[in-house]
Amino acid sequence: MSGLRSLSIKALPFADAASDDLPMGQLLRLSLFQVSVGMASVMLLGTLNRVMIVELSVPAMIVAFMIALPVLIAPFRALLGFRSDTYKSSIGWKRVPYIWFGSLWQFGGLAVMPFALLVLGGDVYHDVPFAGQVLAALAFLMTGLGLHMTQTAGLALASDRATEETRPRVVALLYVMFLVGMGISALIIGGLLSNYSDLRLIRVVQGAAVVGVALNLVALWKQEAVRPMSKAERAEPRPLFRDAWNDYASGGQAGRLLACVFVGTMAFNMQDVLLEPYGGEILGLSVSATTLLTALWAVGALAGFIWAGRRLSQGSNAYRLAGGGILAGVWAFSLVIFSAPMQANGLFYAGAALIGFGSGLFAVSTLTAAMTMPSRGNAGRGLALGAWGAAQATAAGAAIAMGGALRDWIGAIAASGAWGEALNTAATGYSFVYHAEIGLLFVTLVILGPLVRQSGPLTQPVEPQRLGLADFPT
Repeated sequence: MSGLRSLSIKALPFADAASDDLPMGQLLRLSLFQVSVGMASVMLLGTLNRVMIVELSVPAMIVAFMIALPVLIAPFRALLGFRSDTYKSSIGWKRVPYIWFGSLWQFGGLAVMPFALLVLGGDVYHDVPFAGQVLAALAFLMTGLGLHMTQTAGLALASDRATEETRPRVVALLYVMFLVGMGISALIIGGLLSNYSDLRLIRVVQGAAVVGVALNLVALWKQEAVRPMSKAERAEPRPLFRDAWNDYASGGQAGRLLACVFVGTMAFNMQDVLLEPYGGEILGLSVSATTLLTALWAVGALAGFIWAGRRLSQGSNAYRLAGGGILAGVWAFSLVIFSAPMQANGLFYAGAALIGFGSGLFAVSTLTAAMTMPSRGNAGRGLALGAWGAAQATAAGAAIAMGGALRDWIGAIAASGAWGEALNTAATGYSFVYHAEIGLLFVTLVILGPLVRQSGPLTQPVEPQRLGLADFPT
């Protein structure tokens, strides 16, 4: 029986992520905040943009800017993480206040969002100018602020409780739970919205708000120990964020790496607001069928994560792996482009999954490179995590807004007949954006080149590890 018990434990994924300070039961419960964040991400980046563009007939440019608003808050993640590192309270809590208030912001944003969208779409009569745009913008801002605050503090809390030996596997488990939350939520939400109506939209979005705050409450319950602080300790000056950032920037080729992350993230994220409407408008897919795209993206990203973890544990060069993710993205967008003229839904679904694989591989590899970049002074892993997250999230927000604007602009020109009868189709605006993303991917390869040359051989001999990925943030 003891041999069988040992075999079953070893067969479980991430079974060795637990420790005496963070048992498996508490670790799995803590990981529920990632499920909540994944569910909110599906609502913001998947379901709601399809509903606004197709069902509510909101212009794609407005939808793109709405969805970009919560992402543009993300550059403050570095500051949020740094503030939670140095937060001082009488009972010694550093992470719980940020998780709690982040949960409240996320709940409030999702609670009012369906009504704001109905006003934005014109289904609710009102005399207030721009009421729909203002209300929808506030709802998206509240949800985005809560999402980023909850995730940043939750990941920091998990890192605090894990040991040096188990921390890589703990954070890796949290990333997997984020993808699982996205995949399961996409399937459930897509099924609930298969027969769309305004009342059903209100029920589903507000139900997600309630489920999200409940998951976060269960996740943070008794996770952070109470460590009373004296008045003298609370009065001590905090370290300056500026000093820590200067220490990190002086430690290596941080500028080129962050530029690579920025351009590469733009290349992978311009399609975020367009992929589901593309499936609905061009390929004639239903709401539930296009929501499945988010699940396929999550599966592809998980596959990219597993591949990167295996290769990095064997000593592979992180920059070369990032280049592999970029090339996968080129193939992915080519499949999506050809799915329209060929009316091949299979190519479209395969392209969506390959986009997830390429973006996941690129993100894991560049983050690993950022965290292993030399630094000094006050700079540490937390700051590297924040810098990488800030560059990625800022690029994602800009890319989402740019993608929607380009689709509307190019589509309007093509519909006017200025480019001839062959391009006078609804697919022209979408196709232009996908071609632009392929171009940005090649620009990313150009930026990445010097980092590859300076980073050494393809592989380096290392001792094999169970999971060789350290501290993946999101």
